[in-house]
Amino acid sequence: MTETPVEQMTFEQAMKELEDVVGQLERGDVALDQSISLYERGAALKKRCEEELKRAEEKVAAITLDADGQPKGTTPVEGM
Repeated sequence: MTETPVEQMTFEQAMKELEDVVGQLERGDVALDQSISLYERGAALKKRCEEELKRAEEKVAAITLDADGQPKGTTPVEGM
């Protein structure tokens, strides 16, 4: 577990640490108190990953075409 604040992590950093946390919890080789701390950190990391994915999805845009089939701009993709 790194000491980097979760809110300062990139998606990739948060996902990597989340994978590490899940691995430690699945192995079950940590004390109860540490398991609780890991679980809390994992929940925060999961939230960070979800926020970053949402932010990325909002940036995705569909190219719109004019009557001649030429690109004229972008619009947000529906359903994201």
